[in-house]
Amino acid sequence: MSIDIRKSLKKILPFLLKAKDENLNEADTSQRIIKVFEDVLGYEVMTEITREKQIKEKYVDLAVRIDCVTKFLVEVKAAGVTLRDRHIEQAERYASEDNIKWVLLSNGIVWNLYHLEFEEGIEYIRAFSIDLSSESFDESAEMLALLHRQSIIKGELDKFWERHAALSPASIGKAIFSEDILRAIRRLIRKSEGTLIDIEDIGKALHDMLSTEAREEIGPLRIRRKRKSQEKHLDPSDLPVEPIKAEPSEIPVHKPVEKIDLPKNPTDQGSIPK
Repeated sequence: MSIDIRKSLKKILPFLLKAKDENLNEADTSQRIIKVFEDVLGYEVMTEITREKQIKEKYVDLAVRIDCVTKFLVEVKAAGVTLRDRHIEQAERYASEDNIKWVLLSNGIVWNLYHLEFEEGIEYIRAFSIDLSSESFDESAEMLALLHRQSIIKGELDKFWERHAALSPASIGKAIFSEDILRAIRRLIRKSEGTLIDIEDIGKALHDMLSTEAREEIGPLRIRRKRKSQEKHLDPSDLPVEPIKAEPSEIPVHKPVEKIDLPKNPTDQGSIPK
């Protein structure tokens, strides 16, 4: 369970809202965000909040460190700026150099957290986005608490990401659009509707049911096939719906065998017909 930061967050929230109303510049907004890290999220400002490295004559705004290890980077924008995903580009380049997997983007009111991967270039996924001025304050506080110092130490943020990734459209889509699952769906459809449908058609119908955002994350429809070595048994759903009926002319006719009466005494040869 995440740490309850609602009381301390409510105390500092009016100053964040005032910064937005007064459209404070980036430097002044940064000071307020640092105050959130100190008073709400439990960090030691003098040793754990720092500007760490310069890239192309510009510093990453903030780096959050625990035991001399950078846990995530922070890109700060002026309080009145509408946040865009592209605003983390500066932090992305720095994060890729040191394999830092988290970047936070904030203007004091909106807080967007991104998870970065570096297997094929730099890819990022927004892990959460919260607005402290919205009605769902309790939910926002719960998400922001994942960045609390104790939450980071206990691995709560990593656990959150594992669950988030497992329940993402990409992960669920990978499971749904597998041959085993589509065959199971086909069996249920055949049982309820009496119709045998190709798994490709079922896959397309499922894909079309998803939202545009989900389809974009899943990507083009691709059914994950089983290896031939795994196909040990014939799938019942591959059988035709109706049994094959033979024409009357094709049904073989067997004549009854003529009955022969044998003598009761096997030695009585004369009674055996020739």
